[in-house]
Amino acid sequence: MLIWIIFAVMTGAAIFALLWPLSHGRAAAFADGADATSLYRAQLAEIDRDLTRRLIGQSEAEAARAEAARRLLRASGDEAGPAGETESSLRRRRASSALALSCVPLLALLVYGAYGSPGNPDQPLAARLQADPSRQDFALALTRIETHLAANPSDGKGWSVIAPVYMRQGRYDDAATAFAAAIRHGAANSEAHAGLGEARTLAAGGVVTAAARDSMAEAVRLDPKNARARFFLAIGQEQDGDAPAAIAALRALLGDAVPDAPWTQAVRQRLERLETDTSGAGGIATLPPAERQVAIRAMVDGLAERLKVGGGTLPEWTRLIRSQTVLGDKPAAREALATARQRLVQDEPALAALDALADELSLKETAP
Repeated sequence: MLIWIIFAVMTGAAIFALLWPLSHGRAAAFADGADATSLYRAQLAEIDRDLTRRLIGQSEAEAARAEAARRLLRASGDEAGPAGETESSLRRRRASSALALSCVPLLALLVYGAYGSPGNPDQPLAARLQADPSRQDFALALTRIETHLAANPSDGKGWSVIAPVYMRQGRYDDAATAFAAAIRHGAANSEAHAGLGEARTLAAGGVVTAAARDSMAEAVRLDPKNARARFFLAIGQEQDGDAPAAIAALRALLGDAVPDAPWTQAVRQRLERLETDTSGAGGIATLPPAERQVAIRAMVDGLAERLKVGGGTLPEWTRLIRSQTVLGDKPAAREALATARQRLVQDEPALAALDALADELSLKETAP
């Protein structure tokens, strides 16, 4: 109610400020109209006296009389009506001004009353956040949870709820932070560890880092049938260059899958690609250990040559660097790391993943 009173007072003040100058007529040209009339009449008499004395000619006298007569008529008109209008016209002017200035606020009030909601109270953000989440939109519900967690950072259940939301939004660093907070505050289950490992992997551009492997391993320890953790561990083995172990892990994962599991198609596609690559390499897994080592080195050298020519994704460079490190060729791994940084210089997440890989494999050059 107070806001309406304030608006009414402001509107009235604005209308009054505009009507006040309109309510006054035009000021007279002289402070005393009678003095002006007497002056011009005296000028006419003076012109006649000068003509009688022959001080001015007949033509000059006529011109002076005409000018003085015009001024006398103007002064006489001002004296008769300084404002130039009657009382009835003044009332009409004031009424029309008041009507014009009043129509705008009145029309605005009528339109707002018809189409607005003047009877509904406002609802600030704090009140909306306390409403039923099922009746809120997604952004407001997310804000509600984030506000709650800011005030209650030890709510492990809240962190476990918001972490998957961050994953779906592609906010992998935030998701990793949320999963870690959920684990730290009591929600340390297999799914939380698997989610943390996946978030760390996706934040590193698809590279299964050492931290991600630790999270996946903990998830499998808590639940040996955790499909997500086992899948990413298999990808880590593939990135290490150990394709036979990755194939075995993926086959075991499919063997333990329930019928019609939604993730089996992705696992089968990955397994088929790995099996094709392995069979194309001559069946390295069936070779004697010495020959297998030679074949693996040939494959790694072939990958290095291909990436050296141009292109290469972060997972490919990671697989090459890991393989060279496993083979004990750290100088080649450092050279591949430097080349990968040059090729991926515009990709900041990839550079961060390469730095983490260098730390993990101890490939950073030591100062002399």
